[in-house]
Amino acid sequence: MPTRRSFLATAAALPLAALALPALAEEPAIHARDGAAIGGYDPVAYFTEGAPVEGSPEHSTMWNGAEWRFASAENKATFEADPEAYAPQYGGYCAYAASQGYVASTSPDAWSVHEGKLYLNYSRRVQRIWEKDKPGFIAQADTNWPAPLSK
Repeated sequence: MPTRRSFLATAAALPLAALALPALAEEPAIHARDGAAIGGYDPVAYFTEGAPVEGSPEHSTMWNGAEWRFASAENKATFEADPEAYAPQYGGYCAYAASQGYVASTSPDAWSVHEGKLYLNYSRRVQRIWEKDKPGFIAQADTNWPAPLSK
């Protein structure tokens, strides 16, 4: 039987569903905003700084059809050595949305590293839902998401 809390959590996610796009196959493999993957934020910094850090066009590289920006030449080199270790899961789209069978944009402040992988979410509110069952949502998203990206 649903509880009031589960109902409220579901209701809180409804705005995400309204903004989500229903067909994964129709979207680019990498979520890009303003011409850059993950909105120009440095994916390596989430691991090394423990925070979102804006990247710079002067420290950028192309990978999987998208431009990735970094805060430093060192972060760029780290990414280029093993991009799959640093690129966010599900192409940088919202991990919770992927678990529900949709794609949605992400906020750089709504993120987590779980078992060595970066996950981004639509908002901090959606991230709170995500945090309640990361392993379950990851299993669902892995089932929904297309084949892993290749280099």
